[in-house]
Amino acid sequence: MTASNTASCHTTCPYCGVGCGVVTNTTDRLTVSGDTAHPANLGRLCVKGTNLHETTDLNGRLMQPRVAGRQVAWDQAIGETARAIRESIAQYGPESVAFYLSGQLLTEDYYVANKLAKGFIGTPHVDTNSRLCMSSAVAAHKRAFGADAVPACYEDLELADLLVLVGSNAAWNHPVLYQRMKAAARDGRRVVVIDPRETATSELADLHLRLRPGTDTVLFNGLLVWLADQGGLDADYIAEHCEGFDDALAAARAAAPDVAAVASQCDLPEEAVTRFYRWYQATPRTVTGFSQGANQSVAGTDKGNAIINCHLATGRVGRPGASPLSLTGQPNAMGGREVGGLANTLAAHMDYQTPGARELVAEFWQCEQVADGPGHKAVQLFDAIHDGKIKVLWVMATNPAVSLPDTARVREALQRCPTVIVSDCMASTDTTEFADILLPAAGWGEKDGTVTNSERRISRQRQFLPLPGEVRPDWWIMTEVAKALGFGEAFKYAGPADVFREHAALSAFRNDGQRIFNLAGLTTLSNEEYDQLSPVQWPVLPGALAGQARLFGDGHYCTANGRGRFVPIHTVLPVCQPTAEAPLVVNTGRIRDQWHTMTRTAKSPRLLQHRGEPFIEVHPDDMARYGLQDQGLASLHNGDQRYVGKVRSCPQQRVGEVFVPIHWNQQFSSAGLASALTDRVTDPVSGQPESKHGVASIQPLKTKWHARLLVRQNRPRRWRADYWTYVPMADCDSWWLAGTSDEDWAERADYWLGGAPQLVMNDPAQGMFRAARIVDGRLEALILVDRDVSRLPDLAWLETCFASDTLSERDRRALLAARDAEAEDIGAIVCSCFQVGERQIEAAIAAGAASVDELGKRLRCGTNCGSCLPELKELVANAVEVKVTS
Repeated sequence: MTASNTASCHTTCPYCGVGCGVVTNTTDRLTVSGDTAHPANLGRLCVKGTNLHETTDLNGRLMQPRVAGRQVAWDQAIGETARAIRESIAQYGPESVAFYLSGQLLTEDYYVANKLAKGFIGTPHVDTNSRLCMSSAVAAHKRAFGADAVPACYEDLELADLLVLVGSNAAWNHPVLYQRMKAAARDGRRVVVIDPRETATSELADLHLRLRPGTDTVLFNGLLVWLADQGGLDADYIAEHCEGFDDALAAARAAAPDVAAVASQCDLPEEAVTRFYRWYQATPRTVTGFSQGANQSVAGTDKGNAIINCHLATGRVGRPGASPLSLTGQPNAMGGREVGGLANTLAAHMDYQTPGARELVAEFWQCEQVADGPGHKAVQLFDAIHDGKIKVLWVMATNPAVSLPDTARVREALQRCPTVIVSDCMASTDTTEFADILLPAAGWGEKDGTVTNSERRISRQRQFLPLPGEVRPDWWIMTEVAKALGFGEAFKYAGPADVFREHAALSAFRNDGQRIFNLAGLTTLSNEEYDQLSPVQWPVLPGALAGQARLFGDGHYCTANGRGRFVPIHTVLPVCQPTAEAPLVVNTGRIRDQWHTMTRTAKSPRLLQHRGEPFIEVHPDDMARYGLQDQGLASLHNGDQRYVGKVRSCPQQRVGEVFVPIHWNQQFSSAGLASALTDRVTDPVSGQPESKHGVASIQPLKTKWHARLLVRQNRPRRWRADYWTYVPMADCDSWWLAGTSDEDWAERADYWLGGAPQLVMNDPAQGMFRAARIVDGRLEALILVDRDVSRLPDLAWLETCFASDTLSERDRRALLAARDAEAEDIGAIVCSCFQVGERQIEAAIAAGAASVDELGKRLRCGTNCGSCLPELKELVANAVEVKVTS
C-alpha cells in the first residue's frame, strides 16, 4: 500500500465512463497529461481530467477513523463496524444490513463488498449509485441480448455514417468521445441529436430533434413502423437471428402508426421526423449512442429497447460502425456490473433468476449460501431504511443525501438509521454528517486496481501517491471487517492483484461459453503482470488475450436459444406532469466542468470559473411570463422543497421547461439541491429514478443586495444569508451572497469580515458598500456589496491580493475599486483549459478573428477538450450579427 517509486505513472481518469488514460509525473510537482497510448482517448483529456492535479491535496480530507464523532484507532473502528453488523444480524437477521456502493470504487473494492455482503453476511441489499445512471441500459441489454453486454466499441462512433445521439450531451459529459465524433466528420456522414434541449452537442448535429420530454419511445416505435412499411427491414437477419418481431411491430403500430402521429406526440415537424427515418433506413453503418437523457426515466428501459429494436430489425448490432452504444456515466459503473454491484445481480455477470447461479457462486466462494435476492434497489433501499427495516447501512464513495431523488426523505432515512457507516476520502459531505462511523478511504492517486469503461475496456488505476494519515483502500477496510466478523479464511488478500485474480477466476468458473463475461485469460496474472496490465476489452479468453472489440456480430446472442429478442414497447409518459401549482417541467443534468457532487472537482478553482453557482436555464418567454431577470436569482418550488439559483436566459430551452445542474449541495450552496425537485418515481423494470423530469413553480427571489465575500482560506463561516454559494479559489475562499432584507453594512462590516475593516467605501444612494480588513499589512477579508448584481466586478485580480503576505501601496489603493487599472480584465472565463475570458475573445474578434479556428490560433481557446467550442461559435455569430445590424 505504498506509492510507486517511479516518477511517471500510467493510470486512468476517475471521472466519466469514457475511461481516459492519464500519465502522471511527480518529479518536481504533480502533473497530468493524456496517455497517447491509451485507446480510449489517444492522449486527449477534457478540462476536468486536465486539472486532476489540483484535486489531490489533503485539504478537507478524512484522515483518521471516527466513531461517534471521536477520532479512534483502526482496530477500534473495525471492531465497532463489525459489532454493529453482528448485533443487527443477531437481532433482526442479515437483511437488516445494507451496502450502498459507487461507480467511484475500483472493481476490486466492488468485488470484496459483494462477496462480504451477499456471500458471508447474507444480505442481498447491496446496490450502487450506478443505479441512478445506467441501470435502464443494463435492463435493456438483458431483455434484448440475454446479458448486460455492450456490443459496440468507441471506434464505431468514428466509423458510423449516421451517428444518432439520444439524451446525450456528449460535448459536456463525454468530451473526449465528442472530440472523436467531431474529428470523424466527412462528406456523407450525418449526425442526428435527439434531445429536448439544444445543448453544446447540438453544434455537431445535421438534424436536431427537440422532442417533447419522455416521447423517445414514440419516435423509435415510429421508426420501426417506417422500416417495416418502407422496405427497410433486414428480413433474413430477423428470421435467422431474432424472435418476437411481430409482437414488437404490433405494439409499435399501436403507439406510433404513422409519421403524423409521431410528430404530433413528439411535438416535432413531420418533415424532420421523415428526414431522420429516411437517413436511418438508407444508412447501414448507424450507431445510436444513448445516455442519461434516455436512461433516467420511468420508461428508461423501454427507451433502450425501442432503440435496440430498430438495430435488430436492420441487423445493425456488433458490426463495424453499426450498433447501439450505451454511454456510461461513471468511471467504473461497468466494473460494478461485472461483480454484482447491482441489487438484482450476482458476481461475474450472473443473475439471481438464473437456475443454479447462487449455488455456483456459493461453491466458488466456499460460503454456506449466497443471499436469496434480488435485494432492494437504490430508491427502494432508502425507503426500507426510512421505514426501519434496515438497521445498519454502509455507504462507500458516494453521497446519496445529494444524488437520490426526494432528498428530504433520504436525509430523514439516514437520520433514522441506527448505524450509518460511511467510507469516504472527504471529511465533510452531506452524507458524512449522518455517519456514526467514518472510515477514511483512499482517493484517486492513492488507490490501486482496475476500472472498466463504456466499451468494456478494463484499465488499471495505479497508485502514485502515498496513503496520507490513516487512510486505507476500500478493499483493505472491508477485508479487515470480514476478519473481525470471523470470515478471515475467505478474505486472505495481500493486495488488489489477489482480488482481481479471484474475480477473473469466478468469471471462468464452470463457464463453458454460456456466460459471455469471461476473464479466463487473466486468471493467472502474476503481481508484476497485473501491475503492467494494458487496457483490454472483455471477454478475454486464454487464446485471445487481446480481448474482443465487438459482440454479437455473428448474430448469436446470450439468450437460451441464441436469438436476439425484440421487446414490445408501449408508450409510457412521465408520471410527474405539470399542474397549475407546478407548471414547469424540470430537467436535471451535469455541466461541463463539474462532476457529481463536487467533492473532487470543486477543489480545482478553475473548474468553478465557467459556472460558479447553481443556475436555472429558462426560455425568454418564460422569463417574461414569470417576471424573471437574466442573472437575477429565482427559486423553484416542488411542494415544500426549494431550489435557488441564478437565472440564465436560454433560448435553447423549450418553453415551459427549465434546466438545473445536479452538482451543488449543502456544502456549497444554501438551496442548490436539484434532487429536491425530483420525486421517488422509478422505472418499473430497472428501478432507475426519473431524474430528468420533475415539475415545479418558479418565482424571482426579491433581493435587496448582492455581495462577494473573500476571506483567507480555512477561516470558519460566521455569517448567515438568505442565499449563498461557496466558490473555492486558489488563494482565498469566496462566497456569493444575496439578502432579501436591508443590511446596515457600515454597522455590521466586522460581522462579515471577522473583525473591524481598515478600508471602507459606503454609497447608500447607489446601494454600494465595499470594505477590507487588513492585519499586519496582509489582506484578511474583503466584501463587495451592490444593489445591482451586474455591477459586481470580476474577482481574478482581488484573488491575487490574498496570495501576497503584504499588500503593496498600489494594491491597497486599488483594493476597493476591485481591480488594478493596469491589469487586463479578461472577463468571464469561457475556455477553462487555457483560462481565456469573454473580453479577450471579443477583442480578438474585433481585431479580425472571424472564426473559431482563428480564435484558437490566437488565444488557444477551444484547442484542447473542445467543450467551449459552441460558446466560441456563438460569440463569433453574435459579433457578425451586430456588425450586420449596425
